Amino acid sequence: MSTENDAPAGRPRGSARPGYSFDVKLWKVSKTGRKSRPWRLRWVVAGQVHGDTFTTAALAESRRNELWQSMNRRGEAFEVESGLPESEVRAAAEAAELAEAAEAPPQLRWFEFCRKYVAGRWRTAAAKSRESMADGLAAVTLAMIKRGDDAPDDETLRLAFRWGIVPANEGEDPPAELKAAYECVTKDDRPLADLADTQVFEDVLYRVSYKLDGTPAAGDTYKRRRRALNAALEHAVAVGELPGNPLQRTRRKRVGTNDVVDRRVLVNPVQARQLLTAVSYVGSWDRCRGRRLVAFYAVLYYAGLRPAEAVGLRRPDCHLPGTGWGTLTLRETRPVSGKQWTDSGERHDRRGLKAREATSDRPVPIPPVLVAILRAHLKEFGTAKEGRVFGNERGGLVGSSTYWRVWEEARAYALPPDRIASPLAGRPYDLRHACITRWLNAGVPIAEVARRVGNSPEVIHRRYHGCIDGHEEAANAKIAKSLNEEGDMA
Repeated sequence: MSTENDAPAGRPRGSARPGYSFDVKLWKVSKTGRKSRPWRLRWVVAGQVHGDTFTTAALAESRRNELWQSMNRRGEAFEVESGLPESEVRAAAEAAELAEAAEAPPQLRWFEFCRKYVAGRWRTAAAKSRESMADGLAAVTLAMIKRGDDAPDDETLRLAFRWGIVPANEGEDPPAELKAAYECVTKDDRPLADLADTQVFEDVLYRVSYKLDGTPAAGDTYKRRRRALNAALEHAVAVGELPGNPLQRTRRKRVGTNDVVDRRVLVNPVQARQLLTAVSYVGSWDRCRGRRLVAFYAVLYYAGLRPAEAVGLRRPDCHLPGTGWGTLTLRETRPVSGKQWTDSGERHDRRGLKAREATSDRPVPIPPVLVAILRAHLKEFGTAKEGRVFGNERGGLVGSSTYWRVWEEARAYALPPDRIASPLAGRPYDLRHACITRWLNAGVPIAEVARRVGNSPEVIHRRYHGCIDGHEEAANAKIAKSLNEEGDMA
């Protein structure tokens, strides 16, 4: 057995940090008597014995020399638990970190997650749903970018994200005006895991709730963005990228909503006729810009169609008898979306009726006045491509920008100056609201109104309950009656 003289103690070198000691004794190499590794080296650190065995004496002496150099030449402290010099402990820890980093997959970043998520939902989503999804995630992206002083503005970053998220654009060079913003979106974005950071997620909620100019977003906009974010986060949890949905831990923001129809937008029958007449005066007579759309607005006002349903209306779906009521059988809608959101590359998507099976239809009885308007329209203009009732001058689909511009000009012709700036019939869609309200006030049951316009009775009741005439007077009468009865009892 080796003696203390075999292992000279290191000189006192002051105090070592916790877990380390300068009290080291190094013994000489000895034989173990084993065949596989017959040479042994032992040393003592703060009273704890450590050792190792070697296949040759030369290897054992080389290791002893390394420990001796660390102890006497470099003056290192030794770790008590492992018995190794501090430099070797540090090198081993660094090597372990490198190995762990090499084995661990890189953190999934926000933009790459969004790209994969949108690509997975693209095939089964309608064009409007794709655009809505991209808009919601674009708002969140503004909070998921680490920006420097020279970062592009929010609007450009939003446009770059919306361009990059389209599956067809993957691998393509962005437009020149979006190049810098696209670099920022794809390279300066945060890891998806940063959504667990409270500060980051507070900024996310702000971006969902407010517009770029800092004013609160409309209630419907906020709800749409929140739904898009929630669906994406639930997907991240399902695929194991997030341990939980941080949105579920936050209190839902109370916001106003545009769900209830404003009575001020509703037109009466006289105003409706004046507006339809004014439409016919928009544009030159030979180009027929306004006259082509008189019947278009008429089906919104007299039959309660949505603009997208009117765009997709075909001649074979119209029963227009010479006298009496007719029928419009609605089978598809042509909502307007950007070309990048549709599978066909056209601005108008081709969809079934809203909230119905793709193959279902919806018959809508129409009054004689609308029958006459449609018969006159078809006699003068015929049908557009694919047998559609309404078309532009080239026979193509009626664009939303077209019927919006004509409507704005018609309002200026039909309404007095003090009403032009009012909400009265501010949008073509307000003609549908006026139609539904007229039916309800005429006493048509809510269920039948809902069937004709393609909504549920619950939606009709919620959105139009403040537009039905007589409800306020009836409530006042009941209150007055109860007050009188209390007076008699007194």
